[in-house]
Amino acid sequence: MQRRLSELSIAAGVDPYIGEPFEVWLRLRDTYGRRVTIVDLYELVAARVGSVAPELPMSDREELSRAALAVVYPGFHIVDQNSARTPEPVALCAYDDRWPLRFEEWRGRVATALGGRPRIEHVGSTSVPGMSAKPVIDIQVSVPDHGDEDAYVPALRGLGMSRRSRERDRRYLRPGAGSPRTVQFHVCDAGSQWERDHLLFRDYLRSDSDACDTYGRAKQEAAATWRDDRIAYSEAKTGVILDLPEEAEEWAQRTSWQVRNRDGRRGVRD
Repeated sequence: MQRRLSELSIAAGVDPYIGEPFEVWLRLRDTYGRRVTIVDLYELVAARVGSVAPELPMSDREELSRAALAVVYPGFHIVDQNSARTPEPVALCAYDDRWPLRFEEWRGRVATALGGRPRIEHVGSTSVPGMSAKPVIDIQVSVPDHGDEDAYVPALRGLGMSRRSRERDRRYLRPGAGSPRTVQFHVCDAGSQWERDHLLFRDYLRSDSDACDTYGRAKQEAAATWRDDRIAYSEAKTGVILDLPEEAEEWAQRTSWQVRNRDGRRGVRD
């Protein structure tokens, strides 16, 4: 078992070898919150058979992640089983100057489809110049009520998107099976914490080269270990993702950063 997880277990008064691994993992989550990840659940299970997490069969990891996702992302559940895709390896690419142009193309299509003035933002690693990333454009769409799916899901389906999952704070849509995954949508409430967190994280990485390098290294390390497991790849970055926002909040205070009330694309006051 990884040393960090062993130390957490001792500090929490939990014996990682006694009891059902999922229950042990839940107890660790109760103590340490988001810093205990799905990868840690893999490690708890692997330790019982004298192995390590990356060596667990993919079928075991899929079963564990299905059970854990609703804990990590409150309210998570798959909406459309037909939205399942053939497993795709995690492959990071060097930054591509065409990514912002692709976002702008999609932004125009989404704005036309939805009408009104939703905030449509380029988020994720492809939105940060110089950052390596999976070549998938992440688009955050802020709407008055993300729970009112009839107001936007039909329009996004018309752009080739499938409604993949729901969780408490967002809806996730991506291209259906058989279509290239070059874009994906995250629909959240305008003015929500979800909206703010993702815009702040993006703008901070754009502004601070050291933070960008730190996150880039975490991505490369996660991709090297979890090429065959997208969920584990995302979870393996959790420590850095939790640390950087503290720095980002300090930056936001120094720069008077804010989410603008209109669809403008800058987070800092003029």
